[in-house]
Amino acid sequence: MAARSKARKRAVDLLYEADLRGDDPVTTLADRIALSDPPINDYTIELVEGVAEHQREIDDMLSDYSEGWTLDRMPGVDRAVLRIGLYELLWSDDVPDAVAIDEAVELAKALSTDESPKFVNGILGRVLRDQLPAGGHPTEGSQPS
Repeated sequence: MAARSKARKRAVDLLYEADLRGDDPVTTLADRIALSDPPINDYTIELVEGVAEHQREIDDMLSDYSEGWTLDRMPGVDRAVLRIGLYELLWSDDVPDAVAIDEAVELAKALSTDESPKFVNGILGRVLRDQLPAGGHPTEGSQPS
């Protein structure tokens, strides 16, 4: 498994843990960094902090795009995977859109229900189609609509 794939998996674990406990993801991250067993990859830190920074916008988009599913009704792992996928699609300039979606789908295959990969792919694909200008991420300082 590639380093970034492992970092994404660890970020899902941290976001899921924080979500289950009702804690702030950055606080959970800081607790795990303090334990440093195993050490936390820099990309995992970037993902958790990025999701936390944009969580309101991410969760609003998830609510809008998850037809028939409320955030609370979604499996917790799917929420964490989708939060990372949306963060990478919308705010991570060094991750190609196709890679962000593919990695999220692979995480859903490995960690969640049989229906989750299709669900994750559908939401991220619609966001990509509707939110991003042709060929790229929102401009610096802009917010997805």
